[in-house]
Amino acid sequence: MGSILSGGRWLPVDQVLPVTNPYTGEVVGHAGRASADQAVEAARAAKAFRCALSAFERGEILRDTADRVADAAEDFVYSIVTETGTARRDAANEVRRAVAQLRFGAAEATRLGGETMTTDVTPNGPARLALTLPEPLGLVCAITPFNRPLNQVVTKVVPAVATGNSVIVKPSEKAPLTAVRFVRTLLAAGLPAEMIALVTGEAQEVGEALVSCEHVDMVTFTGSVAVGKHLARRIGLTHSAFELGDVGALVVADDADLDAAVAAAVTGAFGTAGQSCRGVKRVLVDERVADRFAAQLARAASRLTVGDPMAPETDIGTLIDEAAAVRVARRVDEAVAAGARLLVGGQRRGAQYWPTVLDHVPRDAALVCAETFGPCAPIVRVSGLRDAVDYLNSGPHGLQTGVFTQRIGDALWAAGQLVVGTVVINGGPQFEAPNIPFGGVKDSGRGREGVRYAMREMTRVKTVVL
Repeated sequence: MGSILSGGRWLPVDQVLPVTNPYTGEVVGHAGRASADQAVEAARAAKAFRCALSAFERGEILRDTADRVADAAEDFVYSIVTETGTARRDAANEVRRAVAQLRFGAAEATRLGGETMTTDVTPNGPARLALTLPEPLGLVCAITPFNRPLNQVVTKVVPAVATGNSVIVKPSEKAPLTAVRFVRTLLAAGLPAEMIALVTGEAQEVGEALVSCEHVDMVTFTGSVAVGKHLARRIGLTHSAFELGDVGALVVADDADLDAAVAAAVTGAFGTAGQSCRGVKRVLVDERVADRFAAQLARAASRLTVGDPMAPETDIGTLIDEAAAVRVARRVDEAVAAGARLLVGGQRRGAQYWPTVLDHVPRDAALVCAETFGPCAPIVRVSGLRDAVDYLNSGPHGLQTGVFTQRIGDALWAAGQLVVGTVVINGGPQFEAPNIPFGGVKDSGRGREGVRYAMREMTRVKTVVL
């Protein structure tokens, strides 16, 4: 029997969802399969709670949670690896990032404040003093995907708690166990149980019920473009933030440091088996250096180890399930049939897919036009930086882009011209830090994550005139 957290209590749920290790095929746990009514009731109870914690107390809870997660790092790593198939080293990095977010959020909780201004700014304006006060929205509904099952939850829960909001978490039904462990850790650190709810279950039933119910004041969602657009139509005027992924690009100019660019491509394309919304999903390389770059990248990819996700020497574990690996294989095969050259990889076994490098990939191939969640580094050859920028801007996505060039003028020009949320100069699009804004434009989403910026999304401004 599974359970959900509702109204400050863990409640039993008769129906359960088995969680399967994608590497071994074994069932590693069960999560409660909440109904739509149970989800709405959990939201109602969380909305009714009024946080009386001071900013200092909220910060202390987040700080204590960070310490507890750090102390239990091995348990969290094991949970991430067994329910997602992520390589152990990637899971360990995820835990470290979660701890960093928690500690930064603890500090930011005590910095949240408004501003003061005078109103005598017109010829006949009265000289009064105005204050702005940030207030929590109420109930934040956090819907998270399977990749990075700890960090995705932390990214949404930390700013909600820091601003005094209640929060209801709906993790992916494919990887809910780490989210449950994290919520239990928050409670052990002193977060009032009534302030947070956790419901697990089918996305279509539970997710739809939550985003459309009257108790939710904000929806923060990470997932696919199709689902994000569907939810956006359902929520009406409810405040929202959507992170909908990307076909993340790494641009390599003719003067680029190729060793550094290859290293960024390897990390960005193959980390977490390519299942990262801000990872490298296509590499746009100037044709004058493309032969050298492709050869170096293929050699680097061939040295990666695919194997048991729990083994310390493994670089690439599995995708979330075999169906995901089949989708990646299909897109690679389609690209090769359309003229791409397979340099290395292209092999699948169950839910595992080997690190794959392709060259001369057609610009209209689905492999590089749609988000491909797998360990692939497809190379698209371009005639120069302007060609690369024009190609990227013509597409519907715009999350993060990396640009490798040693010409500062070209770097600044590309940063100004690219229609994306973030441009990383001489680094990959996978760059992240808890203190900078993260989010996309166009079909890649709206709103911003990053602790301080998400806190702004989760508050409203009240003005007081004295």
